[in-house]
Amino acid sequence: MAVLALYCDYQGREDQSAMNMIGSLLRQVTVGGVGIVGEIRNAFEKSRQGGGNGFGLAEMIPLFVKIICSLKRVYICIDAIDELLPQHRSEFLRALRQIIQEAPNTRLFLTGRQHVRAELDEHLTKGAYTVHIVPDQGDIS
Repeated sequence: MAVLALYCDYQGREDQSAMNMIGSLLRQVTVGGVGIVGEIRNAFEKSRQGGGNGFGLAEMIPLFVKIICSLKRVYICIDAIDELLPQHRSEFLRALRQIIQEAPNTRLFLTGRQHVRAELDEHLTKGAYTVHIVPDQGDIS
C-alpha cells in the first residue's frame, strides 16, 4: 500500500505544473524501490534517445500507473487543489482522471475551496463523496 501526498501552495503555484506534481507522486512511490528507480531511469534514457530532452507528462503517467498497479491500494491525497493556477489545475485533474481510470486500486482525497467544485466534477467522477466544511471563527483564532 502507498499513501502519497501533495500540498498545493499559493506561493509556489508557478512551479506546480501537472508534470511537476505527477513527478512528485512518482518520486514518492519509488522511495526504496531500487528496481523501480532503474525502470524509471531506463524510460528516461530511452526517451532522450533521438535528441529528445526527456520524457514528458504523456510518458510519465503510464509509468506511474504501471508502478502503482503493482500495489494493492494507493491513496493520493492532495491538499488545497484550489491553489493551483487554473491551467495547471485543469491539466493535473485530467492526469488524475487518467490515473484513476487505469489504476482502479487508486483512491483520491482532495481538499479545496468550494469554487473549484464544478471543475472537479468536470474532470473527475461526478457524485464523489463530498464533505462541506465551514470554518469557525473559534477555529481560526
